[in-house]
Amino acid sequence: MSNPTFAAIDVGTTKVCTVVGEVSPEGDLRILGVGIGPSAGLTKGMVDNIQAATEAIASSVERAERASGTRILSAHVGIAGPHVSSSNSRGIVAIPDPRRPISEADVQRALDSARIVNVPTNREVIHVVPRYYVVDGQDSVVDPVGMYGSRLDVETHVVTASASAMQNLVQCVEGAGVRVDSLILEQLAAAEAVIQEEELRHGVALVNIGGGTTDVAVFVNGAITHTAVLPVGGVHMTRDLVVALRVPQPSAEQAKRRFGHAIPSMVDADEVVEIDSFGSDGRREVERRAIAQVIQARAEELFELVHAEIRRGAQAETLAAGVVLTGGAALLPGIDVLAEGVLQLPARIGRPRHLAGLSDILHDPAYATSVGLLRWALKEREVVFRSTALPVGSLGGLMKKVGHLMRLVLPQ
Repeated sequence: MSNPTFAAIDVGTTKVCTVVGEVSPEGDLRILGVGIGPSAGLTKGMVDNIQAATEAIASSVERAERASGTRILSAHVGIAGPHVSSSNSRGIVAIPDPRRPISEADVQRALDSARIVNVPTNREVIHVVPRYYVVDGQDSVVDPVGMYGSRLDVETHVVTASASAMQNLVQCVEGAGVRVDSLILEQLAAAEAVIQEEELRHGVALVNIGGGTTDVAVFVNGAITHTAVLPVGGVHMTRDLVVALRVPQPSAEQAKRRFGHAIPSMVDADEVVEIDSFGSDGRREVERRAIAQVIQARAEELFELVHAEIRRGAQAETLAAGVVLTGGAALLPGIDVLAEGVLQLPARIGRPRHLAGLSDILHDPAYATSVGLLRWALKEREVVFRSTALPVGSLGGLMKKVGHLMRLVLPQ
């Protein structure tokens, strides 16, 4: 009997990446196929053109199907955008019979209790992530199942999103012929792919710099404490180059990738490069250091915003492991050095790890979210009571189905 396969779709502002994987008998994640295509119909992580986004997703899915030799019927989908917000909440339940050990059902009741937060009618809860448990006053319990007590508390991180943005994303994916198993916050997924256990224990912040947005997640003592989505990303660096150098956007993007650097002083002051430009000649020479200066200005602004979000989630002294940078813009030379200078924290580039199969292309910060979506789905599958169903409220029958599928994780 072959191992069951499952898929993930990262619908980003600049690219759509579909990954198909399976779990090997040894428990490793094995990549069977990858489909990457240009994104369309999205701005800052949110759908603004249903038809264009649907076609972009369908193209990516088709490429992944050809590469893996399997039909993708359902997938776990990443969600991001400025509409996402988070808060911490506590759930409290009584244990009916203190003479019996706490069960998974008791834990699920506590998590359901934590879901009861004041959420506007146009927003929905997408995650209730347990941070730690308290059993009869015993603090910081990692797993209360099997323990004895009369009261169970759970500290959770609650993530909410715009109901309409969720529905638009689901409509695009299902319009491409793929059923949505679950919606997963992208920075939680990326953390699964690139952050190490040691870093989680000592405190770390994930900064996922995508095309249109930058996702931030702060972990203290192994638990998530804060998440945020900033409406700034690599696309904004490209647009700055368009204005500063007076070149077309494709030329600016190419210049950023080939000649970009986050630290101008580390670039030869006399180095000159030739790029496509507006005007009658169509080509012009620019100093490479000038390109780096434009990128540095935008990157510093971005890290100042990141610094403010990190301070909302934790004190700097609690983040001994510093910052892990991932996402496409993390490939910029010197970006980690600049991050250390602005944030005053250690910084490293995070790449997906512990992959087998067709994984060469995914060993890149740009695909951390794609790999993380599969890992998060695997975690849901292994620990069902910790997975959180999508709300059913105002999204009707479609979201009821998605919520039910998230409980089951994989179709039978």
